[in-house]
Amino acid sequence: MTPIRSATAAEIPAVGRLIAYSFDHLPQNHSLVPDEGERLTVMSDFFAFLSEDGKADVIEGPHGDLVAAAVWFDRTRELPEIPAYEERMAALAGRWLPHFQALDELFEKHHPQEPHWHLAFLAVHPQHQRAGLGSALMQHTHDRIDVPAYLEATNEDNIRLYERHGYTRMSPFDIRLPDDTPFFRMWRP
Repeated sequence: MTPIRSATAAEIPAVGRLIAYSFDHLPQNHSLVPDEGERLTVMSDFFAFLSEDGKADVIEGPHGDLVAAAVWFDRTRELPEIPAYEERMAALAGRWLPHFQALDELFEKHHPQEPHWHLAFLAVHPQHQRAGLGSALMQHTHDRIDVPAYLEATNEDNIRLYERHGYTRMSPFDIRLPDDTPFFRMWRP
């Protein structure tokens, strides 16, 4: 396996594309951008935008392309405000902006206050899934932090993966977008 390394600033758009492509089958992405013709572009821009201010770790494939990525946020300190957040979100989300605003509201309402690291995105290219890359990325950070970790899972397969890595279900566990699309809150002490 190629070693895990930090993504460069120039690679952040590729990280966004990898996450969007890896998550394209998920109902959460379909809820945010229902139009299949727009979804990959909007979601790639969204994931890249948010990844700019996180700690993005990546794994390269045999041809030098990114095949796995994890984006973490250090929530043991107050996160700096993202400059022009609302304007940039409006520009990238377009007509789907209300969906992204609902997501922001849902996540903000249910985000834990205790200091922690937040695993915002864990993505493995579909052709490289079930090879341990997601586990390796998580373990890479778990080995370096001495505080709890938090995430929002998207489905039962992910929940089982996270439980194998010490995450437990929080209360409330199941949180939902206005259209009833679920996310599942998990905590690793």
